[in-house]
Amino acid sequence: MRLRLVPKETSWDFFSRSKLTLGFSGLLVVASIIAFFVIGLNFGIDFRGGTTIRTESTQAVDVGEYRDALAPLGLGDVSISEVFDPNFGPDQNVAMVRIQAQDGDQAISVETIRAVEDALQTVDPDITFPSVESVGPKVSGELIWTAVEAVLAAIATVLIYIWLRFEWQFSLGAVIALVHDVVLTIGVFSILQIQFDLAIIAALLTIVGYSLNDTVVVFDRVRENLRRYKKLELQEVLNLSINETLSRTVMTSVTTLIALIALFILGGDVIRGFVFAMIWGVVVGSYSSVFVASAILLRLGVKRDWSKPDAEAGTQFGSAES
Repeated sequence: MRLRLVPKETSWDFFSRSKLTLGFSGLLVVASIIAFFVIGLNFGIDFRGGTTIRTESTQAVDVGEYRDALAPLGLGDVSISEVFDPNFGPDQNVAMVRIQAQDGDQAISVETIRAVEDALQTVDPDITFPSVESVGPKVSGELIWTAVEAVLAAIATVLIYIWLRFEWQFSLGAVIALVHDVVLTIGVFSILQIQFDLAIIAALLTIVGYSLNDTVVVFDRVRENLRRYKKLELQEVLNLSINETLSRTVMTSVTTLIALIALFILGGDVIRGFVFAMIWGVVVGSYSSVFVASAILLRLGVKRDWSKPDAEAGTQFGSAES
């Protein structure tokens, strides 16, 4: 017996309240933009500059004790993470201590580094400090612009790909959905003040790919059905296509979420921000593929008089079932 999260055949009308869903999405986008400019993002050391101290000891790393030892120093944002490597020996315990730049300085002072080392040695007398590295404000500023350029380049590439693969109406709908997903993710990070670092940029790029995959699945089936049902209205074709791919979309999203939730609970603080962004991205990406991209396509309309039918349209993604 095969597990199904939705019935095998559905006939739900996804556009009966399209004005409401698009308006709701628009309000969320506006709220996210306002939150970004009013509250701002809680940038991590990658984007603010700071110093990273690598520690090594024969004793096991206790992140809690390390954090408690450094708390009286008042260093602001301090990130402590244990480093795991299969090449490490049984008595080789490594951690990374990341400290934000102090009062706009390029790096924390030698005296402060010494104070950090002394504090950690009270917890573990055998601890050593193999390396100390700093990220200055100029480098961190360049990282911000590089991250923005990476996200914009990904969205622009998607625009060109969908335009060539389908039609410009499909392309515009897909890109609006991607921008919707990225802006909402940035908005929730701004509102919740979750640390925003390079790992979150990686999550944003992953969200773009995941959301695009969902959208292409639907659009591929739409194009196939536009050729097959020439007398149906565009809204009926869209509803039919979404219903035909719904089982696959839901199953993919749910199985992905199961893995991500397990990582969020068990993965620890180091990857929790990244995993949270991915969970949020899967949810809004699945939503936008149906209620944003397809709704935009409905309003733009699409030509239906292709001179040459594409025998493979819809077979690459649209025929997949759970």
